Amino acid sequence: MQKLLRLCYILPLLFILSCGSDKKENITSGNIDTEPTEESQITETSDNGSGTILFFGDSITAGYGLDDSANAFPGLIQEKIDSLNLNYTVINSGLSGETTAGGKSRIDWILNQDIDIFLLELGANDGLRGVPLSETRANLQTIINTVQKKSPDTKIILAGMQLPPNMGQDYTTEFKELFIEIAATNDIAFIPFILKDVGGIADLNQNDGIHPTEEGHKIIAQTVWEVMGPMVN
Repeated sequence: MQKLLRLCYILPLLFILSCGSDKKENITSGNIDTEPTEESQITETSDNGSGTILFFGDSITAGYGLDDSANAFPGLIQEKIDSLNLNYTVINSGLSGETTAGGKSRIDWILNQDIDIFLLELGANDGLRGVPLSETRANLQTIINTVQKKSPDTKIILAGMQLPPNMGQDYTTEFKELFIEIAATNDIAFIPFILKDVGGIADLNQNDGIHPTEEGHKIIAQTVWEVMGPMVN
């Protein structure tokens, strides 16, 4: 039953990940074309750290639907860091509706600052549109290459996403595996599923049944911290 709930959750999630108050949407011939109306949301929750952690993603990272984006999981990571008296500043560079192509186009601008840890959470919107996996893979690899070239000492974490079976078994399986393969090929840290223990659980999602509540984001923050914690400690 829990697997079924998660599958039911992921499908609408992937649709709304491509939506958001920060986007214009045009629906043509069954395709959803989105175009950002402003630069990525960047929220600094502290300015007294000597190190920088940047979260680069879509509406999950941006904290879609929350009253205060500081309550999204990147902000909660900042609270955790502050409670441990660690010298890091968190920057939330999440943008609702972002694709890997969009991320690739803005990565150079984002890297106009020193970054110690870079968490990459993109790809779900590619899956929704049925973007060729080779394109998604190439875009993610380009983002990683750009970070490594411009900032060789930056530690990268890749967050994985999963698709519902209606996209086709081969596509969904390969989509899931491409994140695993990219993480292994580049020898970077990996979170298999960013919505682990949140997707499909009503009490942890907003009224739309899709986007995590503040409590849901707390669990996401715990999932992220399992990988990120050793890096900052």
